[in-house]
Amino acid sequence: MSSMQNIQADLEQLIACPACDALYRAALPENGERAVCPRCHTVLIAPVDGAVIRVVAFAVAILILLVSAMFMPFLSIEAGGLSHSTSIADAALSFSEYHMLGLSIGVVALIIFVPIARAILVIFALFPLMLDKKPWRGARTAFRLSEELRPWSMAEIFVLGVGVALVKVAAMAHVELGMAFWLFVALVLVTVFQDGFLCRWSIWSALEQGDRQNG
Repeated sequence: MSSMQNIQADLEQLIACPACDALYRAALPENGERAVCPRCHTVLIAPVDGAVIRVVAFAVAILILLVSAMFMPFLSIEAGGLSHSTSIADAALSFSEYHMLGLSIGVVALIIFVPIARAILVIFALFPLMLDKKPWRGARTAFRLSEELRPWSMAEIFVLGVGVALVKVAAMAHVELGMAFWLFVALVLVTVFQDGFLCRWSIWSALEQGDRQNG
């Protein structure tokens, strides 16, 4: 039995590079330092003091920005004496006018509901850790789901696409950016900062230790 426990302990000390799959024995660096894959230079471990609090705070900020953006004007266009303003929902649902309701639903999900779901899952998984308490049951599942949804959270792609489109439209019409557009720009910046503080190895270690205590 002790040999099995030793094998399990050894396996828990291993870490695989998410980019090149190289396997290493994990060694926790000092706060502010980073453990980097020698093969592809991907950051493997990067603990930072107070990182959990900041990640949760950024997740709350993402929620506020997204919910606020849904109820504010996104942009307005004026040309030839005619003007039209639109919101995020109007822009996404415009595809339904061309019998593409499925595409409209997909766009709304990817730029609004998936980012909101990720933020809620991160808050659920990390809020007890922020208070130095044991994680809630299901925290590991919530964090894993938030990571699986990450490639499908496309608010940043949406803002980039809108920016490219506006460069072309600006030559033909007067475009006025609404508050929702700037909220999305802020959302991109907040997401970048959140990813910068998110040390996944440290979070997984804390959640697994909490599961043992709960078990």
